[in-house]
Amino acid sequence: MIVGGVDVGSTQTKAVLMDENRRVLGRGLVSTGANVVRAAEQAFASALGQAGLSEHEAGWVVGTGYGRYRVLFGDEQVTEIGCHARAASWAFPGTRTILDIGGQDTKAIRITPQGEVVEFSMNDKCAAGTGRFLTAAAEVMGLGLDEIGPASLKADKAIRITNVCTVFVESEIMSHLSRGRRMEEILAGVHAAIAGRSAGLMRRVGIEPEVTFTGGVSRNGGMVKAIEDKLGMKINVSPDSQFMGAIGASLYALDRVASGARRMAPVEGRS
Repeated sequence: MIVGGVDVGSTQTKAVLMDENRRVLGRGLVSTGANVVRAAEQAFASALGQAGLSEHEAGWVVGTGYGRYRVLFGDEQVTEIGCHARAASWAFPGTRTILDIGGQDTKAIRITPQGEVVEFSMNDKCAAGTGRFLTAAAEVMGLGLDEIGPASLKADKAIRITNVCTVFVESEIMSHLSRGRRMEEILAGVHAAIAGRSAGLMRRVGIEPEVTFTGGVSRNGGMVKAIEDKLGMKINVSPDSQFMGAIGASLYALDRVASGARRMAPVEGRS
């Protein structure tokens, strides 16, 4: 049996196909953009193409993420909190605390040994401490988003960043640059500021090892190190960390199929 999970995030949409042995067969990743429905379709088509499958071979599809109700070809929807919990536990069975940093929000989740959510906390509506914060820093320095993490690791010290607001951090960075501060030290400060904010969010739910880092920002090595330094412990990061929401959705889909769920009627786009 083949199942699918589609995670529609504010910045990127991810899709995964999984078999009954919980092996990932294909992945799809596209920018979400303004057309959420199209993004879900394109990510799913990309995953199907990588797996060499047709859409009719996916027996059950679960949508998750902020745009989960726009996965029109999906069979049901599950919140991203539950999906990240399931996927983190699947990748690292010892996981008890999860930090998920995406494009526009940050979540801290505490789970049981069975991968069930005990407690969670999210940042407020401000994008401070999220991927958007890092994007703003990269833009003001004229760097690519994939360059700022490695650059921050070259710093001997981190310059303290007082603004955690995405709107004002650009002005603070420009001020540091005008005073001749090294770019690497400024970026180390940016990463440290996000790590501090993330650690505070995690403390709300209770930090229990093991800690697993999920979401697109977990691909940033500088961010991984900054969080490890702040927590004083090593954290788990999977090669599939960016796809954890979609993987968790696929795991829920497998549960539904195992429980005997059957599609009652053709779903839009999958007749």
